[in-house]
Amino acid sequence: MISFGRWLASPWRRSTLAVLAGALPVLAFPAPSLWWLAYVALVPWITLARSAPTGKRAAYDGWCGGFGFMLTMHHWLLPSLHVFIFVLAALLGALWAPWGWLVRRFLAGTPSRGRIAAALLVLPSGWLGVELVRSWQGLGGPWGVLGASQWEVEPALRLASVGGVWLLSFLIVAVNVAVAVLVVVRESRMPAVAGLLATAAAASAAWVWSPRPDTDAGTGDRARIAIVQPGVVDGADSIVRRFAVEERLTRQLVGQDVDLIVWGESSVGFDLAGRPDLARRIAALSRDTGADILVNVDARRSDKPGIYKSSVLVGAGGLTGDRYDKMRLVPFGEYIPARSLLGWATSVGKAAGEDRRKGSEQVLMNVGHGLRIGPMVCFETAFPDMTRHLTEDGADLLVGQSSTSSFQHSWAPDQHASLAALRAAETGRPMVHATLTGVSAVYDASGRPVGSWLGTGSSTAQVYDVPLARGVTPYVRFGDWPVHAALLILAAWAVTEGVRTRRVRRPAPEPLAAPARTAHESPARPGR
Repeated sequence: MISFGRWLASPWRRSTLAVLAGALPVLAFPAPSLWWLAYVALVPWITLARSAPTGKRAAYDGWCGGFGFMLTMHHWLLPSLHVFIFVLAALLGALWAPWGWLVRRFLAGTPSRGRIAAALLVLPSGWLGVELVRSWQGLGGPWGVLGASQWEVEPALRLASVGGVWLLSFLIVAVNVAVAVLVVVRESRMPAVAGLLATAAAASAAWVWSPRPDTDAGTGDRARIAIVQPGVVDGADSIVRRFAVEERLTRQLVGQDVDLIVWGESSVGFDLAGRPDLARRIAALSRDTGADILVNVDARRSDKPGIYKSSVLVGAGGLTGDRYDKMRLVPFGEYIPARSLLGWATSVGKAAGEDRRKGSEQVLMNVGHGLRIGPMVCFETAFPDMTRHLTEDGADLLVGQSSTSSFQHSWAPDQHASLAALRAAETGRPMVHATLTGVSAVYDASGRPVGSWLGTGSSTAQVYDVPLARGVTPYVRFGDWPVHAALLILAAWAVTEGVRTRRVRRPAPEPLAAPARTAHESPARPGR
């Protein structure tokens, strides 16, 4: 142990170990999908930070761990961003520096029961604070939120309906803190065990008592949704040839009694208002299949300046007028933040040469048969607030149109498809995740898969029989309450810490001096 401590005395070795410790939780996400690892994956990182000789060094451990986490989580962006991915990981990793300092503040040495009890609240709250900040669209959005690693665990999905992915993150970090204390601080095992039991009891109560979506199974309230996934189409004329493949696959749906057909992101490379011939071809497909078709247009608009990514609904009579313009764009992929300062990114990677334009509001579309859908485009399915607002507005079905063809052989397609399970569980509404080249997936109102995934090697049209649901989940009703609670916990701790520090620094009052004798007073005589 002493020799290892001496080995850690080197700042470079310690930083390298922190980077590796921060990268470990990524294995809980797809594609490895070792979901159980999430409950212990932070233990090495916590152990390292608590052993830091100073608070400043603990902050560096937090920063380096954050760098490792962000770099590994987004490693598939390396072919597109090249060296710039390291810059982004370093900037975003700095968000974990205060968290590393907090770990040492609460767990260094032999923490008392009170410190451990506080750590089980403050450290998960600090982690949620980091996730909240980095979830801002301009910083990359909530991709890789720790709770999202539990997308295939049914009890966790039930908890997501109570407090969203944020509640899952809070509980996972709390468990990691307790396990770290159990492993490295023997004298404090009892409060750590108590913390684990309290976490398990609270999670079990929420799991048992949380309302389940009403799927109306007895009334047969279902929708038949078809996904058209053309697969990889390369070449200079790929836009034209992809459209032809989508037409051919859609014709296979004739006679299958579908309610809605969904094409993936950028499935149409021309503005349909400026290309009425293409609009007529899609309308003919709608008439033949008896279903509206939701396409996605990535093109310069004829009625407005700039390029938009838009979900456009086409019916038997042509364009229905229902259109949703993507609101939250992918940093560097679809626009460059502060282009005048960071425009050089285009010279070292595949950053956007021209910024896409943003839409102004979310919309609902009525696709017939009384079915109302809430469309989103690609990156937007990572944002739980967007699906929650669509559900509040009355969506019966959530639809995400996506394309990860640039990262076809990476972890990105699996990671993206898994997010729809969380969004479905949070809102109590089924969700369709339709892509150009896979992975496409459909989930019911509890977040469980409907049918099988369409992998990255598939070029097909697949029909899914999706049970619809009614009712309101606690998450839709109360919103991001775990985040608000975490911020209140951090604020209460900061106030308490400030009061305590002020008391310690306040000088002690000087003793009162003895009153001076007057001239007629004399000291008492001995023996009197």
